[in-house]
Amino acid sequence: MLYFSRWKTYSIWAVVLLGVIFTIPNMLTQSQLDSLPGWFPKRALTLGLDLQGGSHILLSIDRQDLIDERLQATRDDIRTLLRDAKIGYTGLTGTGTTIQVRITDPNEVEAAKKALAALVSPISSSMFGAGSVSELALEEPETGLLRYTLTDAGIDYRVNNAVTQSIEVIGRRVNELGTTEPIIQRAGADRILVQVPGLQDPTRLKEILGKTAKLTFQMVDQSMSPQEALQGRPPAGSTVMYSQDDPPVPYLIENRVIVSGENLTDAQATFDQRTSEAVVSFRFDGKGASRFGQATQQNVGRLFAIILDNQVISAPRINEPILGGSGQISGSFTAESANDLAVLLRAGALPADLTIVEERTVGPSLGADSISAGKFASMIAGILVVGFMLVAYGTLGIIANIALAANVALIIAILSILGATLTMPGIAGIVLTVGMAVDSNVIIYERVREERQLGRSLVQSLDSGFSRALATIVDANFTTFIAALILFYLGSGPVRGFAVTLAIGIVTTVFTAFTLTRWLVSIWLRRAKPKELPKGLVRFVPDNTSYSFMALRRYAFTLSAAASVAAMTLFFTVEMNYGIDFKGGTSLEVQAKNGQASSSEVRARLSELNIGDVQVQEFGSASTLLIRVEGQKAGDNAEQSVVEKVRGELANDYDFRRVESVGPTVSSELAWYGTLGVVTAMLAMLIYIWFRFEWQFGLGAILATIHDVTMMIGLYVITGIEFNLTSIAAILTIVGYSINDTVVVYDRVRENLRKYKKMPIEQLLDLSMNQTLSRTVLTGLTTLLALISLYLFGGEVIRSFTLAMIFGIVVGTYSSIFVAGPLLILFRLRPAGVDADDKDKGKPAVPAGAQPTKS
Repeated sequence: MLYFSRWKTYSIWAVVLLGVIFTIPNMLTQSQLDSLPGWFPKRALTLGLDLQGGSHILLSIDRQDLIDERLQATRDDIRTLLRDAKIGYTGLTGTGTTIQVRITDPNEVEAAKKALAALVSPISSSMFGAGSVSELALEEPETGLLRYTLTDAGIDYRVNNAVTQSIEVIGRRVNELGTTEPIIQRAGADRILVQVPGLQDPTRLKEILGKTAKLTFQMVDQSMSPQEALQGRPPAGSTVMYSQDDPPVPYLIENRVIVSGENLTDAQATFDQRTSEAVVSFRFDGKGASRFGQATQQNVGRLFAIILDNQVISAPRINEPILGGSGQISGSFTAESANDLAVLLRAGALPADLTIVEERTVGPSLGADSISAGKFASMIAGILVVGFMLVAYGTLGIIANIALAANVALIIAILSILGATLTMPGIAGIVLTVGMAVDSNVIIYERVREERQLGRSLVQSLDSGFSRALATIVDANFTTFIAALILFYLGSGPVRGFAVTLAIGIVTTVFTAFTLTRWLVSIWLRRAKPKELPKGLVRFVPDNTSYSFMALRRYAFTLSAAASVAAMTLFFTVEMNYGIDFKGGTSLEVQAKNGQASSSEVRARLSELNIGDVQVQEFGSASTLLIRVEGQKAGDNAEQSVVEKVRGELANDYDFRRVESVGPTVSSELAWYGTLGVVTAMLAMLIYIWFRFEWQFGLGAILATIHDVTMMIGLYVITGIEFNLTSIAAILTIVGYSINDTVVVYDRVRENLRKYKKMPIEQLLDLSMNQTLSRTVLTGLTTLLALISLYLFGGEVIRSFTLAMIFGIVVGTYSSIFVAGPLLILFRLRPAGVDADDKDKGKPAVPAGAQPTKS
């Protein structure tokens, strides 16, 4: 195990060197990167929106809007086709997803079906591979009554097309804003994710995205005044629409569209040379120019309306025919609003309305603060962990720290190569990995000490220690890896970034422990030729401990059962402080522009906005406030109205550092996926441990983990810490850590079961707990050191996240000894070992009354 061929040595250091090379760009400025040679990698980590500022917006296609539009088109098609075929009909109506028409002459029913055959003809669809889909299905419930129903496949086809077109339109709109590297992609069947890093004005982005931008030119109906139409009934073929003015002005508009935005070839913001007002100049294509010219020729002296999304922008008089195919739109624009309208018109109209169902916006100042806090916390965590390893292991601690530095470099290098996004929870993942990475070294070093105490030579002890620790480390880390995978697949945004970092950290940890650390130890043996294992300055756990843990199992069971029942009782009787991720609503972090923020004043101002329950509290400093507004229970659009109202009220006095708004649709999904993630992780771990050990071990590990999850839920209920998406990440991480800890103990139990066939199970468990006690304590301490530094210096945003993790580490360590171990006694693990002993005599045994000692 300690011999390395030349090619293995070169391979190990080549990997480490590549890790360092790909990490370097993250430590250089852009000018320094530009000065590097062309072959040198220049790709640095992409910072998440929470670190560099920007907006994350999740948009949803209005499915009902598409259905209504398709029904209206179908109704018009039926009317036109039957009239062209000169077939009489009556009762052309539509409800839900159905249109029906009655053919007046029974002898013309077949002719009507033939005339309308195009409605049910299949159309090719990329959604169905090389197949096709029928949008409408025909039924004839009675003779002469034709009923056309939109099919589910047809609706899905329309939604899929609308999403594809919307992505193209949104891409053109966002690119017109001049932002760098926006992310615009499909998110599920009917949603679109838009992420724009470094955006200074999220309100403008939402305005750009929220407008359908359906532009039409229609004639104004002047046969009666709008007021008469409102009091009575508008003439057939006309509708009352309102202007964008405040207060809005009504217009009576003919439904017939002269020209639509589809006929525009260009639109630019400019200024009227006569009035110096901001206007939008436009130009039609050939077809649009012909239609517009003909309409203006026939209607000189009349008013025509320019309508955007059913609102009248302006209604000028046609003084003379407009034959050039170009014109301008005026309407009390500012330079920015004129430019925004030009952007919308150039990008084209959206095929359907889009609703903002989730918004997460971080201001650039908060992003800079998060980066600073993350760097400082990581540096403190690194110093504490490095110092701890030196104190605990001396020279071997130096080797562990070199491997740890290489480990961090490899994590950052892989994240850079993959183009992964580093978020604040991602930094927490790196810091947590720093704490957990030493676990593999601790397992190895403690195993080496045990082998040395058995009387083996130093070389044999090191070789055997690495060999025996391999299975334990792989099993323990793989269970945590399962939690990271599930976090990635079921999580979103920063939670997914945390999962990626954690998963990569687990892989690099196993690599460095069994390659780099082992190589460094072999070099140390050859060069220093030591006679004995180096000792640290402090031995945190004495050698050959013989604590009777199982003697306390009844007390521990009673305590754990009482605490679990209390936690569940509180969970069902006291409502947790659910964040907006799970119950919808709006959360805003604001900072006073001048001096100290006043929570009472802000609360009083917002209470007058009629937006429901408002909570305001100081957040981190006297100048910063956290505002929470309850979910509006009036659909996803209502949450965006709350954001705009709060912005309008506080914008003059406060800077908005962070805005999070989650509609009821997304919040219910996040709650479901969060619960599913925890349950799935436990089931996956149960299957793995059952496969690797026996059913008693698998069930014991899961019950111990359920105990830990219950305790964490109790923490959230008692302390009132907000329970949100990062809380699910914390729980899943503790699930992984707790299982990791339990697997290390169980691995030693399994080994001792084979070695001591007749030792009573209580004594065997005590022996196993004492043999792994040093590793349990040292790993727990190093992880806690890393998390405590993150809690103290990582900033307010992730403080509750790290507090839950700290509590989870303590509870997980306790359960590995006092819950997971005693459960094996409850499940009668020992009889299986005794039965096996009948078939295998001559194995070493320890007398029943012997004290457990390290073997």
